[in-house]
This record gives sequence, C-alpha cells and structure tokens, in this order.
Amino acid sequence: MRSSYQAGDVTLLLKDITGLVEPQPTEEREKLIQSGKHYCEMLPIEYVPTEKYMQVYKEALHKYSSVTAEAVGCLSDKIIGQKGKDVVLVSLARAGIPIGILVKRYMKLKYKINVPHYSISIIRGKGIDSRAMEYLLERHQPEQLLFVDGWIGKGAILNELKKDMEGYEGVSSDIAVVSDPANITELCGTHEDILIPSSCLNCTVSGLISRTFLRSDIIGPDDFHGAVYYGELKDADLSYEFIHAIEEHFSFKNHDNAQTVKGLGIDEVREIAKRFDIVDINFIKPGIGETTRVLLRRVPWKVLIDHKYKGHPELSHIVRLAEEKNVPIEYYPLRHYKCCGIIKKLADT
Repeated sequence: MRSSYQAGDVTLLLKDITGLVEPQPTEEREKLIQSGKHYCEMLPIEYVPTEKYMQVYKEALHKYSSVTAEAVGCLSDKIIGQKGKDVVLVSLARAGIPIGILVKRYMKLKYKINVPHYSISIIRGKGIDSRAMEYLLERHQPEQLLFVDGWIGKGAILNELKKDMEGYEGVSSDIAVVSDPANITELCGTHEDILIPSSCLNCTVSGLISRTFLRSDIIGPDDFHGAVYYGELKDADLSYEFIHAIEEHFSFKNHDNAQTVKGLGIDEVREIAKRFDIVDINFIKPGIGETTRVLLRRVPWKVLIDHKYKGHPELSHIVRLAEEKNVPIEYYPLRHYKCCGIIKKLADT
C-alpha cells in the first residue's frame, strides 16, 4: 500500500483501492449507516480544514507536543518492560500508524533497537484482517506481536481484539495506546484524556491514506482490507511535521506514570446514554480523539464539554469545529473525559 510514510517507518498491510471507491458526503453516509449499512463499505469525503481551523491545529501541535511525547515515552518503556526487545509493533490503521512510528523511533533512540512495525486493519463488527494476520504469523512468533493504537474511547476495538484473538493462539489481545481515559489497560502512556494532535486531522496527518475499507466486490478472500491513497493532497501533507514535532520533545528519563483513575469510562458512557435518552451507546463517542472524529466525519447532535475545561485551549479545535458545523456545545460534568461527541439519530430529524 502506498503512503507518504518512509518505508523504514511502517509496512502497510493494506490493499490499495485508489480509484475504485467513490467517497460519499457525510449526511448520505450517516443515513446509510443508521439504516444498517456498515461504515467499512463506504469512504467519507475527507474534511478539508478551513484556514481558521488549521491555525487552531498548529497552536495545538505547538502546545501539546510535549504532553504527547511524554506519554509516548512512558508507553514505550512499558512495552519494553512487558514484551522485551523482540517486540513487533502492529498498529491499527489508521489512527495507530503515527503512534506506532513514534514508538518505533523512540525505541531506536533510547534502546538502540530497530523493531519491526506493520499496520493492519481492524473493523468494529467485522473483526481483524485475517489475511494480514496470516502474513504476520508467517514471519514472526505469536508472542512477539503487539497491537498499537492512538487512544481508547469506550473500548470497542479492544473488545473486538479480545474476541478475534481467541482464534490466534499465543497472540495477546493487549493494545498499547498513548491515552486511556476509559481506564481499561495499564499498557498506556497516560489515563488522562489528552489532546494527541494527530487526532485533529484526517489523512493529511496519517500518510495520506483513508480509513480502511471492506466490501466483497472489491476486497477478495485473499486480499488485505483496503484503503485509498490521496496523492492529490500531497501539498497539504503534514504527516512528518507531526512526527518531528513530537520527536523534538522526547525525554529518555525513566518514566513513572503513577496516575490512577477510579472506575471505568464505559460506566460514564452508560450514564450519559441514560441522561440523554440514547438507546445505542455507539452513538456516544467519549474523549478528545473520538469527539474530534465525530465532528470530522459523522453528523453530530451535540458536544459535551466538562465544566472544568470551558475555554481551555486543549479543546479549542473541538469548539472551532462545532462552531463551523453549527453543533451545539453543552457544558456537562464529566469524570473520565474532557469532552464527548454524540451522533445525531437521523430518523428523528
């Protein structure tokens, strides 16, 4: 699979389907998703940021690179402690890819090792790419593989992994993430809901590739899951600007992330569902990363922001996107998360 990443940073186990799928407008996709069509059978038109939004992104990158770098360092140390130096990083496309690259680069600088890094697709409700797993297990021992993602919102992908890995003896369903406000894994850089600047953009911070795609007329039984390469956006590509901005703040001291969080994020999500009379908790997307995704590629009903973070610069891009898309913001007490996006049920409109 083509991307704007250097070959030494990641091997993408994806089928290049550029030109085979016509991206669809957000509203059209949302109606199809809510009528039962799976999101992986369509691709969104990538959101083209406004000049004002890009200004907010640049400010976020400047202000929060050090926080992300600290969490990447902490995560990398935990990975080495748990898996050893023979680890093989398997990032989940696409949010996991820049994180996998950063972890790989951190390990090379601190531990003088060049760990393999692949990226594969996992799709909620469809599972992991079995062909990609075969490819990995032909080349590596099961216990070497470690899945990497950007953050955990509710934990849906972790649950998917737990189910899927029952079929792969010796492969751990653990997932290494920079941020886990849901409080369901210790293999994280922090339990705080932090702004990871790569969550603010789509393909232009992810090697110019789309989210992953799976439909039987295009993806055959022997194919990897698919993705599109947006070569026409190469002049807007910020993938390495993000990588280098985080790298500049790498600290190689021994990280001690002693922060603890009480309770589980999923319980808070259920409380939100009850409070706002939402039947399907998949409509609730908690945390900075997930809220951003809702605003970029779904049809949001409203955004909740914790009272304590009203006017906080860490959420400036959320507020900017909500204003641009006329999505109401409600200030609401949150415990695990700083914000939460709620998808609009289109049957009600």
